[in-house]
Amino acid sequence: MSNFLAKRLLFSASVLFALSLFVFLLFYIAPGDPARVIAGDKATELQLVQIRSNLGLDRPIYEQYLQFVGKALQGDLGFSYRSQQPVAKLIVTRIPATVSLVIGGVIFWLLIGIPIGIMSARDPGGWRDRLGQTIILVGLSFPTFVLGMLSLYVFYFLPRQAGFTLFPPGGYAPFLKDPLIWAWHLVLPWTTLALVTAAIYARLTRGNLLQVMGEDYIRTARAKGLSERAVLLRHGLRSTLTPLVTQLGADIAFLLGGAIVIEQIYGLQGVGALAVQAVQNQDRPIIIGVVMLGGLFIVITNIVVDLLYAVLDPRIRH
Repeated sequence: MSNFLAKRLLFSASVLFALSLFVFLLFYIAPGDPARVIAGDKATELQLVQIRSNLGLDRPIYEQYLQFVGKALQGDLGFSYRSQQPVAKLIVTRIPATVSLVIGGVIFWLLIGIPIGIMSARDPGGWRDRLGQTIILVGLSFPTFVLGMLSLYVFYFLPRQAGFTLFPPGGYAPFLKDPLIWAWHLVLPWTTLALVTAAIYARLTRGNLLQVMGEDYIRTARAKGLSERAVLLRHGLRSTLTPLVTQLGADIAFLLGGAIVIEQIYGLQGVGALAVQAVQNQDRPIIIGVVMLGGLFIVITNIVVDLLYAVLDPRIRH
């Protein structure tokens, strides 16, 4: 296991190195003048030269890259062109909102999606299966932004028109300040994220269970006299967890890099909203920082998923 983990860490380091090189080439060699973005259109040439010198943009490319990597390894991602604040500080202040959204959304969609998939697989072709398939189809058909706007209209706008407040319109409240207010602000974002994503997990659970339930070891378990419920949950469901863990790892890593649509709809000032603002302002250091953060999350979740594989399937350990 230690050799396996060491190899995964080495591979992950190489992935991050390749990502840093790609990001550097993309944003530092791409057309556009960061000095002009900072100084504005009315800046003189002397001012632009001074800004380029301060940013180190007048140095050779390889020196800029080595400086970029060296600072990144120390947690220094540079300064924002617009706010002149450290990029790492800006990202750290936005992470709690994104992490809160992702954790609650994951719990919600697992509690919704997996039971629906199990219900459908237990009664293939029956009314439960048709009901589950309908729920899956509806969930996959609704775009996130449509469901989010509909939720705001039904659960915020209409109650406000009636003279009371059911849910806040958006925004993020810190967890440590008041956990109840924190959860109150996140119920609608959690539900919106979960209802769309749960359909994917319901379909995966149903499909994998139907495939597994025809295996020989399942027939052997039934022949031993185990109840259908025990066969399904104890033997069938465990075999379906591996593809679910794979999907879960990819989804968590993607969302931690910034759940852009959800954050924009509900006014959650998370990493995704920060990335949108940086793109609009052409603030390259922030864009680079968010991309590197997303890559780091993907690498970490892949390592965790690989370790979970070894727990779920002992054959992988060898």
